[in-house]
Amino acid sequence: MWVFQIMINIGMTLGIMPITGIPLPFMSFGSSFMVTNLAATGMLLSVWSRRYGT
Repeated sequence: MWVFQIMINIGMTLGIMPITGIPLPFMSFGSSFMVTNLAATGMLLSVWSRRYGT
């Protein structure tokens, strides 16, 4: 999810992709997008902590 958004933003900055309205992660004005990113981050951290036992 984040890699796709990062690649789109880099492509727009370099001028090799059309400019679209894809927001940056954690920099959105919409609350649903922010909640989705925070939930995804929480799940990744949960998996990470259970896998390595920290």
